[in-house]
Amino acid sequence: MLDADLKAQLKAYLERATRPIHITASVDDGEKSVEMLALLDDLKEASALITVEVVRDDNERKPSFALTTPGQDIGLRFAGLPMGHEFTSLVLALLQVGGYPSKASEETQEQIRSLEGEFVFETYYSLSCQNCPDVVQALNLMAVLNPNIRHVAIDGALFQDEVEAREVMAVPTVFLNGKVFDQGRMSLEQIVAKIDTGAEAREAEKIAAKEPFEVLVVGGGPAGAAAAIYSARKGIRTGVAAERFGGQVLDTLSIENFISVPHTEGPKLASALEQHVREYDVDIMDLQRAEALTPAGDDGLHEIKLANGASLRAKTVVLSTGARWRQMNVPGENEYRNKGVAYCPHCDGPLFKGKHVAVIGGGNSGVEAAIDLAGIVAHVTLFEFDTKLRADEVLQRKLRSLPNVTILTSAQTTQVLGDGKRVTGLVYTDRASGDSHEVTLDGIFVQIDLLPNTEWLKGTVELSERGEIVTDGHGRTNVPGVFAAGDCTTTPYKQIVIAMGEGSRAALSAFDHIIRTSAPKAATAAGEAA
Repeated sequence: MLDADLKAQLKAYLERATRPIHITASVDDGEKSVEMLALLDDLKEASALITVEVVRDDNERKPSFALTTPGQDIGLRFAGLPMGHEFTSLVLALLQVGGYPSKASEETQEQIRSLEGEFVFETYYSLSCQNCPDVVQALNLMAVLNPNIRHVAIDGALFQDEVEAREVMAVPTVFLNGKVFDQGRMSLEQIVAKIDTGAEAREAEKIAAKEPFEVLVVGGGPAGAAAAIYSARKGIRTGVAAERFGGQVLDTLSIENFISVPHTEGPKLASALEQHVREYDVDIMDLQRAEALTPAGDDGLHEIKLANGASLRAKTVVLSTGARWRQMNVPGENEYRNKGVAYCPHCDGPLFKGKHVAVIGGGNSGVEAAIDLAGIVAHVTLFEFDTKLRADEVLQRKLRSLPNVTILTSAQTTQVLGDGKRVTGLVYTDRASGDSHEVTLDGIFVQIDLLPNTEWLKGTVELSERGEIVTDGHGRTNVPGVFAAGDCTTTPYKQIVIAMGEGSRAALSAFDHIIRTSAPKAATAAGEAA
């Protein structure tokens, strides 16, 4: 099942386990059960601590397997073969069941151990989803730490009947005690905060008690991370308040234009960014959404109000709140979001295997999405508002070579259609003729430009017509002491490497501002004479 290199890596990892790992495999006579048993044989071969028991007459999903250790009540199960992006989830689960400590903060782990009640989680994932492992790994760890928490990770592509019956049309989709808990990427801390109802109030109280920062970075993407590092290296008190550290990078599958790194994946880069920031004395406040900025008054401190009610104060602020995918803003889009309307083809594409889907947008992202989906679904129709595609020529050539792709230009999507439960199609207008057309579809993937996360700043800092923060060549806004960087600004070309440079520049400008505004005023002539 595993190649020699992967077996060698697995064996090295499993040497860190300190206690027995017992695997109970639930199988039938199907091909996937045979493959799963081959995988479990490889695991058993990799460590003497692993034992495997095969069961055929239980009521569990087949194929699936549970992990536990003698003397511990651990409810952790994989339904399907956790390969692809989920192989790391399997390795981490083996290590944690085997006694290897998690890197999660001790505070968070203790919070998990203290949770009371019964929590049965089910997560539907796809092997190509880069957002799913965070959720699967978080819930697996919770199941290891607290016997009241059970978790099964389910390959949606393998258990299609369940996916259809439970109307799962986006991954990851998490059920708690039989009801939908949430969808999309979630960190361990987000999940814990959602079920620990007092967590937000406790965190708000902690944040409100913090002393003022010299530089407060709002946003934790590439620009925010760079700003935090450059500020901290100056030896000044630095804080980062981020809704999710990593920002939009977390939703990027493949990165091939980050200079000196030929290829990486978004979640890996986001993890590296956070790790680098944590090497410095930076106060990282994750899961914190900014709601208002009050410019400095007589005390010289700007104030950032957070969604949890707490406020942070700072001599200077670097705004790096990034951007998000723009919505079509047509009737039916919000109603059928995650019910056929999707924004991540890599994550949700496998759920539409053999079906007819649309991609909205003819830029690089849209064309790349159409190419990827064409290898999974029965047919892709790409809709582009402009008279021609805007993607790189090499991508267009690839797209046009695919037999199951239709390209429609001058096509304006006007409505998403559905039956109340899921998408059934869309309506578009031919901008050349003015005629309206209806297309029957099972899914719609939206890939149209970016929208800056700046609504909360209206009336405080100057914004462009597109809602971007207007900055000068030093990253300064129109508010003294407030700087901005990255995709939320008017800086052209929304690229990771550019955002990092802009964040660094904004931090250096903030440091320069602090020096100039805190320097002693020159003595007056009268004072010198005295």
